[in-house]
Amino acid sequence: GAEATLFRALDATLTPMGKRLLRSWMLRPSIDAGEIQARLDAVEAMSAATIEREQLRQPLDGVLDIERLLSRVTLESANPRDLLALAASLARVPQVRQALAGFGGARLQELHQSLDELSDVRQQIATTLAPEPPLTFSDGGVIAPGIDAGLDELRDLSHNSRQHILAIEQRERQRTGIGSLKVKFNSVFGYYIEISKANQHLAPADYERKQTLVNAERFTTSELKQYESKVLDAQEKIVELERKIFAELRAAVAAQARRIRQTALALAQLDVLASFAHLAAHRGYTRPRFDDSGEIELMEARHPVVELQSLSGAARFVPNDLFLNSATHSLLLLTGPNMGGKSTYLRQAALMVIMAQMGCFVPARSARLGAVDRIFTRIGASDNLARGRSTFMVEMTETAVILNSATPRSLILLDEMGRGTSTFDGLALAWAAVEHIQAHTRAKTLFATHYHELTELADRLPGVKNFQVTVSDTPAGIVFLRKVEPGAASRSYGIEVAKLAGLPPLRLAIAAERSPGVSTSVSAIGPATGSHSSAGTRTAGTASSNAPIDRAPAATRPTISAMASAEESPARVQLTMFTPLSQRIIDRLRAVEVEKLTPLEALNLLHDLKQSLN
Repeated sequence: GAEATLFRALDATLTPMGKRLLRSWMLRPSIDAGEIQARLDAVEAMSAATIEREQLRQPLDGVLDIERLLSRVTLESANPRDLLALAASLARVPQVRQALAGFGGARLQELHQSLDELSDVRQQIATTLAPEPPLTFSDGGVIAPGIDAGLDELRDLSHNSRQHILAIEQRERQRTGIGSLKVKFNSVFGYYIEISKANQHLAPADYERKQTLVNAERFTTSELKQYESKVLDAQEKIVELERKIFAELRAAVAAQARRIRQTALALAQLDVLASFAHLAAHRGYTRPRFDDSGEIELMEARHPVVELQSLSGAARFVPNDLFLNSATHSLLLLTGPNMGGKSTYLRQAALMVIMAQMGCFVPARSARLGAVDRIFTRIGASDNLARGRSTFMVEMTETAVILNSATPRSLILLDEMGRGTSTFDGLALAWAAVEHIQAHTRAKTLFATHYHELTELADRLPGVKNFQVTVSDTPAGIVFLRKVEPGAASRSYGIEVAKLAGLPPLRLAIAAERSPGVSTSVSAIGPATGSHSSAGTRTAGTASSNAPIDRAPAATRPTISAMASAEESPARVQLTMFTPLSQRIIDRLRAVEVEKLTPLEALNLLHDLKQSLN
């Protein structure tokens, strides 16, 4: 889900511009050592000053998306409320500059200089627009009073028309001496003067007859016509004039786009760097050190996303060390049980590199890195059926990109490569990929695998090292220790993990006795009913499912092909193919000249081989 992502784990930003910049830095980490160091210096300065940092972050909280508001202004689609939102956001810049002035460091001082308070722009917007303008211009009231004399006059006519009519009515009564004279309005005839029939002889000569009624006569005057025209057109003229004034204001703001954009970018950088400092202070992150050695050395490193998930539960995240270079530890072969943490270890290394090259502190006791140019990953299973590409084809395509594109400065993560095809083909391809990386690419590589045969490469290729994720085999079952240590794992504990997943106990017993190197009774797996016979062994069980699975010596292991037989058929045993143990025995037998062996030498050879098997 969206919560379990690096972006969400690092997103302590307070502004929309900061969130976009954080995503941009995450997708495109810097490879410029100077830029990385400048960011880290700024984060270090702010992480050490808690009060000053929070004083800086406080005014950032509430700053709206200045970049998008500016884009609306320049595209002439901004409305009055957009301009007021822009002005309100810019009003926080003086507080940010004041808080930033107390920090040293080249990057923070550079950002301090880049912050333009834009007081002229804010003042122009605040004085031109009403404090709470309506959503549309048709309602009027967008422009503040006192900006335009003609607009104020039209508003006065529109809002005070009743008082104007009463004034005209009172004046005409005095002029004509008709006390019952009235000035009225209707939607058909507009404004008119109404005089009763008894008083119509008192009407002045300048009155123009408009309508005759049974009991009254209606007149109009040039003054009333003029006033009617003004009142009826006032609202339309108000909207037109307000649009014109607002368009001029918007153009004036757009003319300052460069200054506004520069301030928005500086605010975004400050937001991201301050959020990095906030995370470093609250989560115990460490500043990574960069040098030209090309090495990656992480001490007690933690996965930034998984660690947050573990903090919400009872489990504690187990940190691990990592060392990679271009000579002695260029490719680490990681073996160990399913669910042991191999994939976490691989992804953890990549995320630490990304965080460091973003300019963020990292979850580790210490971290020393050489800048990585690219990170290549071959993780998980996916297909593209719409384009006719199977899961294995996608896997091989990604592997081809890695082998053809990686450089000595790259970091490669290969997780279970070759699992999408047959065991022997996948093993051969994985073997070839490791040899190619070591012979040609020389990139720093983490290779997690269940092909234990690959561990033999540590003896054949310089720079290849075996590491394992440890597990404790207890009477109650396996315990994942989550520690990565030198050496190769002996097996993958797949059946034990299947037991944890809840597979039926009888099926686990069958799988255990048919698995290469497994000799297990149903009673060691869990309760079951009935019986099962395979290869002359009858099993039945009523014991607890918590008992451990017993393992036979490695030399007695049949291959997984024995599982192909039906449950009621005898299991056919087949020798394993070039495991490290069997290969050494085969090589020794091939080197023996049987016809030259004495009886004692033959007995000694047989004794040595038996010791190897045991």
